Amino acid sequence: MPRQTFVAKPGEVKTVWRHIDAEGKTLGRLATEVATVLMGKHRPEYTPHVITGDSVIVTNASKIVLTGNKLDQKTRRRWSGYPGGLKVRTYRQELDSRPERLVFEAITRMIPRGRLGRQVMTRLRVFAGATHTHQAQNPIPFDTKPESHSATK
Repeated sequence: MPRQTFVAKPGEVKTVWRHIDAEGKTLGRLATEVATVLMGKHRPEYTPHVITGDSVIVTNASKIVLTGNKLDQKTRRRWSGYPGGLKVRTYRQELDSRPERLVFEAITRMIPRGRLGRQVMTRLRVFAGATHTHQAQNPIPFDTKPESHSATK
């Protein structure tokens, strides 16, 4: 019997809500794992042109870890579009004021650009604290890979 290639169709794949606790996790490593779950690459029925991923809730974004001197050396730039409207802030300043934005943008940069990527990003919720507003969705805890190095440098 010849093998058949499986192609998922929209609406065929059942998605679930996943909950990931970001406490003590390295920002980049967490972002790659969340992006994998959002795109659906953790499933055997992954299809590139169909949303096969799960919805993800990330909590404790304020307790994320950045290794080395990234907190003081990496910067986030925003430009208002007007002359003199460039805002440059370090990751430490961003982590103190809006940590969920830092995590959200790290994950966004790991999702493919385009219509499908924008639709995938609507399934992500990031919260700075340990509580979230999606208890009614009964999120399943998602165990990320254990980190092999010490992230508390």
